[in-house]
Amino acid sequence: MCEVAMEEQEREISDIEPQEQPSVAENGVMMVVNHSQVHAPLSVVFATLLYLAEFITGAVLCSMYHKTDDNIWMGFTITFMLVPAVLIQLTLTFIHRDLGRDRPLVLLMHLLLLGPVIRCLEAVVVYYKAGKKEEPYVTISRKIHLKKGQGLPMEWEIGQSERTLAAHRNAFKRTAVIQAFLGSTPQLTLQLYATIQEKYFQPARLTLMIITLISITYGALVCSVLAIQIRYDDYKVRLRPAAYLCMIVWRGLEIATRITALVLFSTALTYWVILVGLVNLLFFFFLPWAEFWHKKGSLAEDVEKNFSKLGTTIVLCMFTLLYACINVFCWSAVQLDLTHKELIERKQRWVRLALYYCGRFVENFLLITLWYFYKSDFYEYVCAPLLVVQLLIGYSLAVLFMLLFYQFCHPCRRLFKYNVHDCLHCVCCYKRRERDKQRKSQPSYSTTGTMEMGLEEPLELLGAQNSEPPDLTRQLGERETAILDDIMEAA
Repeated sequence: MCEVAMEEQEREISDIEPQEQPSVAENGVMMVVNHSQVHAPLSVVFATLLYLAEFITGAVLCSMYHKTDDNIWMGFTITFMLVPAVLIQLTLTFIHRDLGRDRPLVLLMHLLLLGPVIRCLEAVVVYYKAGKKEEPYVTISRKIHLKKGQGLPMEWEIGQSERTLAAHRNAFKRTAVIQAFLGSTPQLTLQLYATIQEKYFQPARLTLMIITLISITYGALVCSVLAIQIRYDDYKVRLRPAAYLCMIVWRGLEIATRITALVLFSTALTYWVILVGLVNLLFFFFLPWAEFWHKKGSLAEDVEKNFSKLGTTIVLCMFTLLYACINVFCWSAVQLDLTHKELIERKQRWVRLALYYCGRFVENFLLITLWYFYKSDFYEYVCAPLLVVQLLIGYSLAVLFMLLFYQFCHPCRRLFKYNVHDCLHCVCCYKRRERDKQRKSQPSYSTTGTMEMGLEEPLELLGAQNSEPPDLTRQLGERETAILDDIMEAA
């Protein structure tokens, strides 16, 4: 019964792609790998191009800083280039487990900080070889299973090539997030601050700023998609173009307004922005650990089998640091659960989402307001009130597109117990319904007198349905109050 209900629920969800059926050849032999079903590694190529473009543009800008003796800008630019590059090499080596394998060329490319390039070439080669040659072990095992009348395992239907490409895609998704929030975000903040301080746009600097903004938006987009895939891993999720467009506008506006607010505040109160950044970073870093200690749980043991408790703690700290860096600039779309083996909490917490965006809006408003009162003379020819209004409107539009995505474009919105409309309707109208209920519970003298004079028959002769009409509004209020209670319990 449970399986039938799940199948009916999956058919009702239009945005969730059904599982593809394997093709059958004319001789009755099932094909293991079909080249038409293997998707091109476009995300791997795009992430590699972003990595190379940002690294090369940053190197050119560093050489220009060296010629003009801008040692401070050059030092920070090199730092924000090398730190994410080194972390990306370590991540790719850790995911593909190359330390225990004899691959000297790959390790050399990683030492030269060109690991993503060799990984991208491997993915492209695997894609073009997919379906042309089948593995002998798979062929022999398939014939044995077909003679016995047994079905083929799912991993044979997917194919070795598709599994290899899926491993490359998953690895590059992680590296795209690392590149975006440990490299591109501080790089964009630094270059925008340097542009305002030097009061002119340099072509190489402007190019680097555009590339980093694209990288940050792509990293935030990957975070949102990964959160959906992890929460709904029982379904094959496919997002529509409208969903991608809505997420790009949402993430782009959110990140651009946040970075602009921080940079403007830093131009007026330079040293105070360090305090703001540290408070944000430390809060989001210790929040998962505080919840972990509150639950009195134990560390997840499936992070890596060969790791000791110290190694597991170090990996979890690095993972928490990345989570904190994401939340400093935008919503991470996931909540950490250090006791779970996947480290991700599957439940959608609407209250935490609302608290984050409300708090971030208030913080941005305070930062921009302080900048307005302490701004320098450089902004004499800039309409400061208009700039403040534009930033607030931009962040409000980001929140609006976020709500539109969850309400209309989320691929699994039909699986939500409550959606944005239900939450907003319950929270906004809860107090008004309480006042209406209290008003209805109080006796009205004019109504009572009219009813007593209009009654010509004893009350015993009246039925229960005729004595008082059903109160539909009260039933609706009780249902919506129950929805609100469930939401508060989920929070």
